Amino acid sequence: MAKRRKLAHPPAAPKRPSARPQPKDKNQPKGPGAKAKKKQQHRQQQHDEPVIPFSRHDRILLVGEGDLSFAASIIEHHGCTNVTATVLEKNHAELVAKYPAVDANIADTESKPPTITNKLIYNVDATKLPPSVARSPHDRIIFNFPHVGGKSTDVNRQVRYNQELLVSFFQRCLASPRAPLAPGGSVVVTLFEGEPYTLWNIRDLGRHAGLQLERSFRFQAAAYPGYHHARTFGVVRNKKGEESGGWKGEDRPARSFVFMRKEEVEGQARKKRKRSGDDDSSSDEDDE
Repeated sequence: MAKRRKLAHPPAAPKRPSARPQPKDKNQPKGPGAKAKKKQQHRQQQHDEPVIPFSRHDRILLVGEGDLSFAASIIEHHGCTNVTATVLEKNHAELVAKYPAVDANIADTESKPPTITNKLIYNVDATKLPPSVARSPHDRIIFNFPHVGGKSTDVNRQVRYNQELLVSFFQRCLASPRAPLAPGGSVVVTLFEGEPYTLWNIRDLGRHAGLQLERSFRFQAAAYPGYHHARTFGVVRNKKGEESGGWKGEDRPARSFVFMRKEEVEGQARKKRKRSGDDDSSSDEDDE
């Protein structure tokens, strides 16, 4: 009988080298200040990112649009599909006389594919907001850089005139029985930083009209490609009648103020306190 041959044991699997601990990131914040530093970095990131106070499907009313470059930008680059842009000028001829390059922006504003309801309305005074504007509620009412124009060279009078403009505008946003501002909607006003604009006390003006500041943030013109600041009295020309391009308002620091109905802001604050369990939570916050 043939002897059985013993099977050789298979070679042992090679031992894997033990995993070495990874070197610690020297740049990783350490110590008690790490949390604060991380929070500061997060705030800086938020500071750098532009705040867009609307969504593409919002019903947006733009007041005092000037050369319509802001309206054209949010339609073309932000995909807004329900924009009502209004200008103070009575008709197309008056608008072109003040802003000669406006036609390209009008074309973008009035383009109407089947799913888009963007439109332009002439002869709209921000202190009145006629039925053609007020008959339907809007989620966002935006008034960028309101100004009465050169009514007076006296600073105090200019401040008073512009305060009256804003109070009347705020009141019209809430006017009954058909308020242009929808429930849960917001009014956004953008102003240059520094005097004389800080003298307007815009927070108090909104409060006087029944609105409360919900937040404010830096206005970054670069977030709106094609936008440039248009002056109230139109294009600036030199003595030869040539357009002057030396002053660019879009490069000047500015801030947007977001207002809501007082009771709605207070309701949001209560919900926030309830979620966080912090009685000191409040609205009226500034994003850096």
